[in-house]
Amino acid sequence: MAIAFKLSFWWAACWVGLLFLCFGLESLVAAGDGLLSNGHFEVAPDPNFLNATVIVGETVLPGWKIEGTVQYITSGQIRGPMAPVVPQGRHAVRLGNDGQISQGIELERGSVYALTFGAARTCSQLETLNVSVPPTSGIIDLQTRYSGQGWDAYAWGFRAESRQAKLVFSNPGMEEDPTCGPVIDSVAIKKIPAPAASNDQNLVKNGDFELGPWILRYSSLGVMISPSPYEDSLPVPGWEVESGKAARYIDSDHFWVPEGKRAIQLLSGIDGSIFQTIYTVLGNTYNLFFLLGEAGDSCGEPMAVMASAGSRSQDVNYSSSSRYQSFNMSFLADSEITRIGFYSMYYNTKIGDNSSMCGPVIDGVRVTDLGHVIASGSISGLPLRLLCYCANLLALVLMMFFL
Repeated sequence: MAIAFKLSFWWAACWVGLLFLCFGLESLVAAGDGLLSNGHFEVAPDPNFLNATVIVGETVLPGWKIEGTVQYITSGQIRGPMAPVVPQGRHAVRLGNDGQISQGIELERGSVYALTFGAARTCSQLETLNVSVPPTSGIIDLQTRYSGQGWDAYAWGFRAESRQAKLVFSNPGMEEDPTCGPVIDSVAIKKIPAPAASNDQNLVKNGDFELGPWILRYSSLGVMISPSPYEDSLPVPGWEVESGKAARYIDSDHFWVPEGKRAIQLLSGIDGSIFQTIYTVLGNTYNLFFLLGEAGDSCGEPMAVMASAGSRSQDVNYSSSSRYQSFNMSFLADSEITRIGFYSMYYNTKIGDNSSMCGPVIDGVRVTDLGHVIASGSISGLPLRLLCYCANLLALVLMMFFL
């Protein structure tokens, strides 16, 4: 009898432990690089909890918690001019009025992470998407469509304030049709390593753009990098996007990349400019080096960029005679902090597809210190220290000669 009781107690303890384990895995998912739990939304809710396409119940969509009006949509299920686009696979979710989905994730406190997700607007041109990992939040503007496929992949960066966090996507808008709102698909996360510190060989951080967000495996659209107010948690470390448009983060699996595996494609003219601030020595001369190329995506020409460093700027044209060219531009530091930046001089689109934006590619950005340089004269370009050393040596020789 005692043995049977002990066995029963042991089995009960195992079942309780298993339940706690399952509950913990469902409510809090360790965030490794890649798709989140059911991040592609291909694991469907029970059909008994669907009212047409509207999900009924907070926890019926595997991996996610639901609030407000959220639709579970299938590719081709809804037809008409306002039919939602499913970015990847066969399923996605659409956030209606007050619609919200959330998932618990486990992070490394203090580390920077970048979310990547597919998103598309449906009923309204002014749709936006709110993304948050409290206390950090941001608004993704979906007004501009950068590809002709009806959707784009976006990146959003944040710094983990705690080990256990909650990722939330919500629709801040209100429509006449309560089911209208942005579509979300393919939600992935990536921990972003800190870029190497700047040094004498290169004052630019992440100048090769190798550090950046997760790129969706089955997408040839790249990842859109939008303006962010958080300088310490940028999805592409070191680089900020200015104005209201985005730049495209691309990889060598889907595009032509001048160097390495990642690069930046500039879109939307000056509205999609990128920049980085570096520390300089007032009065020193520096050299800005970068690679300029094309992405191999049938982008219409001409293509050119405006490169700037401090108060100096220079327009550089891309020549289709090769996939990329290298350029140098010297500049004099007129401050201890210098801003370097790039933007496309044209609003390029693909040949035969005016709805798909494209542009020149920037890679391999380096800034080196040339020291103090004399700007004119027969000895132009020699460092001032060397000139002083030669003058002192000459004076010493003359003194010895005349004495």
